[in-house]
Amino acid sequence: MSRRWKILYIVTAYSRDPDDVITPWLVETIERLGEVGVDVEVLAPAYRGLGDAIVHGVPVHRFRYAPRRWEDLTHDETAPDRVRHRPGYLAVVPGYVLCGMRAARRLVRRCHFDVVHVHWPLPHALLGLAAQRAARVPLVCSFYGVELTWARRFWPFRLFLRRMIRSADAVTAISTYTAGLIRQIHERRVELIPFGATVDPGITPVESRREVGRPFELLFVGRLVERKGVRYLLDAIAQLQDRYDVLLRVVGDGPWRSRLEAHARTLSLQDRVRFEGFVSKDELARRFAGCDAFVLPAVVDAKGDTEGLGVVLIEALSYGKPVVATSVGGIVDIVRDGETGLLVPPEDADALARAIATYIEEPERARTLADSGRAHVDAQFSWPTIIDRLTSLYRELTLPRVGERPHGDPSSAPLGV
Repeated sequence: MSRRWKILYIVTAYSRDPDDVITPWLVETIERLGEVGVDVEVLAPAYRGLGDAIVHGVPVHRFRYAPRRWEDLTHDETAPDRVRHRPGYLAVVPGYVLCGMRAARRLVRRCHFDVVHVHWPLPHALLGLAAQRAARVPLVCSFYGVELTWARRFWPFRLFLRRMIRSADAVTAISTYTAGLIRQIHERRVELIPFGATVDPGITPVESRREVGRPFELLFVGRLVERKGVRYLLDAIAQLQDRYDVLLRVVGDGPWRSRLEAHARTLSLQDRVRFEGFVSKDELARRFAGCDAFVLPAVVDAKGDTEGLGVVLIEALSYGKPVVATSVGGIVDIVRDGETGLLVPPEDADALARAIATYIEEPERARTLADSGRAHVDAQFSWPTIIDRLTSLYRELTLPRVGERPHGDPSSAPLGV
């Protein structure tokens, strides 16, 4: 870039301090943009009175929206989950939106920004629209999937998102699946810009050579919720345990942990499955490096939600590990069956077991698929690719042009599908 751009990111949550591990991919995105001449500032909701700060070298502007004890609508869990678990938080939502809109207007009037970029547009597109109108700057809306599944269930959300999609100067999606959901609401050009994996860019593939007496080690990493489909993975391990020496490590925590542990006991998998909870970044890297294969058995949950992308698959393939996953959501952008890994139908423990057995019995095929998967990730999901797509989008939106381009004009978007 010939000059530095200044972008405002409007987000649901951002690191509360340098040690906060929330949205690490967003932190890395901002850091890498800074290296190529794009300065990002963040507008995020407050957390229990937390004010403005510099976090990871990034100015973070926080808007207050409720008494301190009620300012945890976000960060600890998603806002819809917070409201569902504690309905009283619904009363906080109007203040959240109105205070956020006011903060966005004030910020763009006080500081010059070249572009306003909204992440998770339901409801944050309203904050972006307030900023767009106050400063007459281009507006980008980035979708991650879950807000679009809500729109299929609640028609007011659908009407709201249709208006926001039309009003934005550019719309991005993290996968072809998410782009398809956007077009179900409003047909327009959509930029495909995934988010990247927060793994060491200097890592080299780690080929696991099973020692005599060591089990074939499978790894799952993720939040223990319904849509991750871990129940079906446990059923698959139960099918395999009499034929193969196999061990599953489950890294992560969540509301389904206790029922999954109970299910494992019911299947007599105490010696075959280890629930390890959250682990440190260094320990997670060791888990990726030490496993023989990675499994993501995602499903479509009762709310209609599923994996918008499946970034843990990118991480596993970056380590050169063969992967097994289900053919749902954005996973199919990463895993191409028989090319970059093995895909099976969701909720099919038998198919999961067969795919895992393939890797155990055919180590050469496992290595070939892992190598192809890593090459695919390097080409389509590497940080240089992601940052190039973002900077190209920002450049296109800020190019001098004759006359005013109507908001949402499909010809405005350079990189989409």
